[in-house]
Amino acid sequence: MHFMTALRAAWRARNSLLCVGLDPDPARFPAHLHGQPDAIFRFCSEIVDATADLVCCFKPQIAYFAAQRAEDQLEALIAHIHARHPGTPVILDAKRGDIGSTAGQYAVEAFERFGADAITVNPYMGRDSVEPYLEYADKGVILLCRTSNPGGSDLQFLDVGGGERLFERVARLVADEWNASGNCSLVVGATFPNEIARVRELVGDLPLLVPGIGAQGGDIAATVEAGRSADGTGLMINSSRAILYAGADHDFAAAARRAALDTRDAINRHR
Repeated sequence: MHFMTALRAAWRARNSLLCVGLDPDPARFPAHLHGQPDAIFRFCSEIVDATADLVCCFKPQIAYFAAQRAEDQLEALIAHIHARHPGTPVILDAKRGDIGSTAGQYAVEAFERFGADAITVNPYMGRDSVEPYLEYADKGVILLCRTSNPGGSDLQFLDVGGGERLFERVARLVADEWNASGNCSLVVGATFPNEIARVRELVGDLPLLVPGIGAQGGDIAATVEAGRSADGTGLMINSSRAILYAGADHDFAAAARRAALDTRDAINRHR
């Protein structure tokens, strides 16, 4: 299934714009998982099973798995999501950015090895560095545009001519020239609602992945008002730590579900 088809179906069926980020930190796991060889898979899969009906997608961050030599558990987790919760899109948060030949290998890694439905990509080396991902026409390519970190302004706000800022040029390029297969999306941080609104103005109904609510302090109401599309969707609003670590005992997955439900409902109040 095309990533965008699955995403739109999840928006409708689950009445949700919530994306749960899977950033597993074993130091924060409940005590009963400490020292278990498959602790990362067990932790994440329990979170997934507890929240899948409340989300429009999941977003595992590859660095958290690779740092623990747990790429095999990442593969197993994505396979688990597809098997147990069919139709739920999985975004591999990798933020890859390299020359075309290397980008081709990263695309194989994301889509063929891990089986992800979409990947985050850094577009700042230009179109040839993005093309290998775009060739997978049914997979989502989610390009960094206006990131949530404070240092993003160092480059993304540069004037590239005629008063146009670099993040605006990226948004326009993606929407007007790179999205031939209808599989592109953009990352715009919740910490910058004015820029979310500007990107929405430039790209029409192109979906936006919005990190930065919860632990990073982004405002849900401002995010939804600035970024929703005309039909009240158009957003994948990511929350990671606030949901993953809502509980610290055997009932951690139930606590994560309560946090996810509260977040989804808070988002929906402003749609």
